[in-house]
Amino acid sequence: MSLLVLEDVALGFGARRLFEGLNLRVGEEDQIGVVGRNGSGKSSLFRILAGQGEPNSGSVRQSRGLRVGYLPQELELAGGRSVVDTVLASVPGKSDLERMLETVEDGLASATEEDEMMELSQKLADLHEDLARFDANFSRHEALAILSGLGFRDRDHGRDVHELSGGWQMRVVLSSLLFQKPDLLLLDEPTNHLDGPSVAWLAGFLARQRNAFMLICHDREFLNEQISRVVAFEADGVRQHGGNYETYLEARTEELEVLGRRAANLARERESAERFIRRFRAQATKARAVQSRIKALERMDDVVLPSSERSLSFRFPPSPRAGQDVVKLTDVGHRYGELEVFSGIGLTVRRGDRIAIVGANGNGKTTLLKIMAGVLTPSAGNAEQGHNVKIGYYAQHVTEQLDVRATIFDQVWRSSAAEDLTYVRNALGTLLFSDNEVEKPIGVLSGGEKARVALASLLVNPGNVVLMDEPTNHLDLESSEALASALETFDGTLLFVSHNRSFVRRLATRVWDVNDGHVEEFPGTFEEYLDHCSGLARAEPAPSPGPAAPAAATGRKEPTAVAASNGKPKKKKRAPGMSKAARGLERKIKDFEERIAAIENEQAERSTELSKPETYADTERYNALLASYREDASKLEELMGRWEAAGAELGGIKEGTD
Repeated sequence: MSLLVLEDVALGFGARRLFEGLNLRVGEEDQIGVVGRNGSGKSSLFRILAGQGEPNSGSVRQSRGLRVGYLPQELELAGGRSVVDTVLASVPGKSDLERMLETVEDGLASATEEDEMMELSQKLADLHEDLARFDANFSRHEALAILSGLGFRDRDHGRDVHELSGGWQMRVVLSSLLFQKPDLLLLDEPTNHLDGPSVAWLAGFLARQRNAFMLICHDREFLNEQISRVVAFEADGVRQHGGNYETYLEARTEELEVLGRRAANLARERESAERFIRRFRAQATKARAVQSRIKALERMDDVVLPSSERSLSFRFPPSPRAGQDVVKLTDVGHRYGELEVFSGIGLTVRRGDRIAIVGANGNGKTTLLKIMAGVLTPSAGNAEQGHNVKIGYYAQHVTEQLDVRATIFDQVWRSSAAEDLTYVRNALGTLLFSDNEVEKPIGVLSGGEKARVALASLLVNPGNVVLMDEPTNHLDLESSEALASALETFDGTLLFVSHNRSFVRRLATRVWDVNDGHVEEFPGTFEEYLDHCSGLARAEPAPSPGPAAPAAATGRKEPTAVAASNGKPKKKKRAPGMSKAARGLERKIKDFEERIAAIENEQAERSTELSKPETYADTERYNALLASYREDASKLEELMGRWEAAGAELGGIKEGTD
């Protein structure tokens, strides 16, 4: 069954046409990746599907009662509600059920006819069952498990959402959407503000859920894991492909090669026919042959090759040679007021290092990068830059630090040490700003365009040590990969924070894991680091925060963090008596199941009693039964949560012993 059907849909703004002739069907379990350059129409399509925009032409049909959940790239939540209450209240319907229950109770209290009382009693019983089913489907425990998976701690649950940064507000909205279980989920760059562990958790969640979703994402690896169908916005129109992004690229390359060969063959045939016509047009003996060639030319199809789009392509200039030790951290610590972020860090960055800084959000990755960049003074210890070190720093929120009144050219010129204006224009050209575009004010640019301006500012004056904090957040997939290619050619030292796993895999030769106030230094590639973390996870399984675990999607446990002190690994203790622990959990789970079954039986009996007119007539008995019903409903929810947590913990132990 199709949830959504688009027929001959077109969209444009003024003279600019984003797409036209789009025909698309979205089925009940489709997992669709939407790809294309920034500005090609991907987000505009999502707004149309979410009912927040209208196409210029064509039709959009939805199945009856379709529930759509939409995560846009930019959002802002109103205050007045806590994090957990925002998630719980995101599911519509409960307040309506409670109001209907109150109305029926009032009607039953005033009813005098036996038939009317019987009818209202049955409605009352049905509403109680609906309310119990609602609480079972949308339990508080499930909301807390989702919040935990997306990085919220217990102390965050009561915070007003208005206090949170934009990135954490996005996580609240994402948590709400996952909690609602919509028929169709539209996710526009959901990993932009997530850290590595949260990305891994989300990957596992999406891999297990059965409802349809459509995904825009610049992380090639995450995209390939999740989707089984591609909708691609290309220069020659919207293409559709059954398979993941990798197989789409292969099919697209083959399609373009076939078109190219066909166009070349037709060009040769056309040239041969035209040459024959020119040579023998005047000869009466060749008149029939000439006419045959003319008709053949008229019958020839035109093969239109897609226009080649400009691609972001640049190289960093050669950098001056720095000393062997580029940055040295000695007993470095930092705190914000009473909050200590980390302490006692002693690490050395050496010339030519390519270091990925990983760890959960809030652990201090950005703070560490700022200290090394010299834009933040540590609360304790020293951060020393080595001989002839010149640092280029790309901040996570660099686009917010641009001068919105300046033109693109002026902004980049200020960052340049060059005296030649042509050098700056060439740098802007490699980042797809050319001709009069460089005179645009920063304030009118999209997030992706602002990110390219910031990259241009770094390109014209990179120094010999480049520090980058989430550089791919506002770039499309192709631009993210072009940036990775450029950084592969950089001959200086590179340190970067990124949740984009494919980006990290391409560039990192060492990993720093920031966790629990310390940093563990791991010499090796990101792949080797993940294997290292998987080994630790098998040796010491940790209880899951809920029923969701990241390993289902990736085949490996994504590191949440590996603690250490002063750059030295902490020794791990192997958990003793694992089989005994498993047996204990099995007994606990069995006990939970028996208690849950007993309460469910009692609730069924109470529901039957509450539906009887004679029960309602006995006010004292009715109120006592209703109070017991509500009390046990809360107990049942708590027991279900503990049963799920114990099951997840047992699964972790069994996985660790396989």
